[in-house]
Amino acid sequence: MVSDALAVVLAVDPVPWARAQMAFTLAFHIILVPLGVSWSVMTLIANYHGIKHKDRDAMLLAQRWSKYMAVTFAVGAVTGTVLSFEFGLLWPKFMGQWGAAFGVPFAFEGIFFFAEAVFISIYIFGWRRLKPWAHFWSGVPIAVAGIFGSISVVSANAWMNSPQGVTLDSSGNVTDVDPMGVIFNDAMPLMAAHMVVAAYLVGGFMVASVYAVGMLKGRTDHYHRTGFIIAFTVAAIATPVQMGVGDGLARWVYNNQPTKFAAIEMVPKTSDDVPEVLLGHLNSEGEVEGGIPIPGLASWLSDPSSGTSTVVQGLEETPADERPTNHEVNVVHLAWDVMVGIGTLLFLLTLWWWAAWLFRRDMPQSKWFLRAAAASGVLGVICMEAGWTVSEIGRQPWIVYEKMKVEEAATANTGIWVTFIGVVLLYVGLGVTTVLVLRMMSRRYREGSRVTEGDVPYGPSEQEVSSGADDRTALR
Repeated sequence: MVSDALAVVLAVDPVPWARAQMAFTLAFHIILVPLGVSWSVMTLIANYHGIKHKDRDAMLLAQRWSKYMAVTFAVGAVTGTVLSFEFGLLWPKFMGQWGAAFGVPFAFEGIFFFAEAVFISIYIFGWRRLKPWAHFWSGVPIAVAGIFGSISVVSANAWMNSPQGVTLDSSGNVTDVDPMGVIFNDAMPLMAAHMVVAAYLVGGFMVASVYAVGMLKGRTDHYHRTGFIIAFTVAAIATPVQMGVGDGLARWVYNNQPTKFAAIEMVPKTSDDVPEVLLGHLNSEGEVEGGIPIPGLASWLSDPSSGTSTVVQGLEETPADERPTNHEVNVVHLAWDVMVGIGTLLFLLTLWWWAAWLFRRDMPQSKWFLRAAAASGVLGVICMEAGWTVSEIGRQPWIVYEKMKVEEAATANTGIWVTFIGVVLLYVGLGVTTVLVLRMMSRRYREGSRVTEGDVPYGPSEQEVSSGADDRTALR
């Protein structure tokens, strides 16, 4: 009887558990991506300013940021590796049929990952072992590898939305792969640009928010101001760019994935003059309930050239088994509203920033600005997570758009829920440890002296200083 009860417990549908595990690990890993892509650039900006203007605080920022960057890179490497293994563990049928194409972008990502790891090591090791400008240039490959590594991964995801570069036989099996066709699929340019710019936006706000909290606590010295200004400026440049890239990507979805677009805009029936509904949901009958409609705006945004007369295809045009469920539509639409709403608030915050620099040649002095900046890091992460929710759930039920459904790709292992629980516990422990390590490093830096002679960037190492002292003693 015990064995029968255990069999019942273990015999669960693996598809929801596989989706939940993939969603959880991706949601965790993606928080580290903006730091991996953007922190190297912010470090190089501080490094350049420190060398060019002999600014010791900027140099100290660069030195400390490089060490934080190494920690988050290491954690990102672990979580990213787990994601790679999960494709085989959770989606063996998908990898069996499409792995020859899907694996191409990841091969390039591996090259960029190792390059990034090597140059991070050189950059950190070279603080007191390389000349200033040689050391600065050793950090540039980190930024370049971070960008192209991110593009490679997004290219794989874009291929799932626009599967190209493959030749299939009559049974649907891959017989030939064009690597360039796979990587440079139609969805790749805008999706990759959207993610890279998001990395600078979110990473900039995350780092700036830490210094905003410090400034609210009275740490308004040159060191904290410099850290805040560098990080927030990066985010303030990326935010308006992201608005334009996001608008272009939304139009691409309108033209190439009309069912996903209908889910985003929550459009049950094909029509023109479609309103933009803020919030709201589809009821069990597939009808829109609640929300605040803005007449004609969804049609106008879809194609401004034809304005409110633009026709938006409704969900009804797609067979029920080839479109998101009503619940999934509600999730996608809510995530879209969250992403656009938070993105708009962050854009307004950057306008405040630029207005202060334009008219006062200084950052805003209001505590309300610092409070908003302190919240911007968390808001940026929520915005990014919402964007990925729109992208992934909006494509349902397809894992490869119009080629393979999620339920056809998933593992048949009914005990996959056990790995889900194990991964959640592992990631919670990893996340807590990462935060504690970063806080410990920050506390140690604050409590220690600002700059000691034995820890001056590009200064002599302690061994060299000791050897010099021994030499002078011998000369006496």
